[in-house]
Amino acid sequence: MTLYDLLNEGSAALQQAGDTDGENDAKLLLFEALHLDLVHFLMDRLRPLSEQDAKVQEQIRTYRGMIAKRASRIPLQQILGSQEFMGLDFFVNEHVLIPRQDTETLVELVLQEQQGPEKKLLDLCTGSGCIAISLAVKGGYESVTATDLSEEALKVAERNAKTHQKKIIFRQGDLFSALPRTEAGTFDIITSNPPYIPRGDIAGLDASVRDYEPHLALDGGTDGLDFYRGFNDIYPRMLAPGGLLLYEIGEEQGEAVAALLRNAGLERVAILRDVYGQPRNVLGYAPDEN
Repeated sequence: MTLYDLLNEGSAALQQAGDTDGENDAKLLLFEALHLDLVHFLMDRLRPLSEQDAKVQEQIRTYRGMIAKRASRIPLQQILGSQEFMGLDFFVNEHVLIPRQDTETLVELVLQEQQGPEKKLLDLCTGSGCIAISLAVKGGYESVTATDLSEEALKVAERNAKTHQKKIIFRQGDLFSALPRTEAGTFDIITSNPPYIPRGDIAGLDASVRDYEPHLALDGGTDGLDFYRGFNDIYPRMLAPGGLLLYEIGEEQGEAVAALLRNAGLERVAILRDVYGQPRNVLGYAPDEN
């Protein structure tokens, strides 16, 4: 048995289970289980693995266990315990939505629109904390608050903030109920990647999402807009004059969410598209003080 044999074994098992990226997934799991990098794999891939080395045999069992998990459609990121976002490594588990590259657009927009470490930022439905922490790291924002309804999600976010050595204020609660009233009207930036999947669409999602990522972070109600409606009358009171509100949205939700922002009195409302030309974000600004 060689490393190359193990890779082929794992790749075949994943492809048979319907993993369209089975070869790459098997490679990443092999590297993790046997503590390899690409250089050492290429150097040693044809060398027989010791059958007498207990440590090596334990690593092989770990690898095969990982392959079995991935074959059952558990997300690769949950098995590895990490996902890259904005060039930073984030711990993830079953309690948080896995950060997606699509959401990096939201972070990049904030960095373009709202520069300056003095800006006060609030991230709702923070999950792993990827948005709040990335902005604290990349934008240098010194006052960042993040909320989530899930206590377990906040534990993940706190762990990630500690990893990246950023002091984030984490609060548990539904929407703005987690915040003291003294915070009203003080935030220069409010961001959120909320649950926006229509409830009836969840059953049709890929099994790795439907069965293993938290429905609390996916289920946006009948039409996916429950979250946006839920605090439409509240967030204008939380934004400072001229403050920015920036959402991630589903592809079909741009006009509806933009209308909600306009109805709430926000100005310069815009629907923004991602690099593929799909509606991805909606933003609006609180009126400036007269």
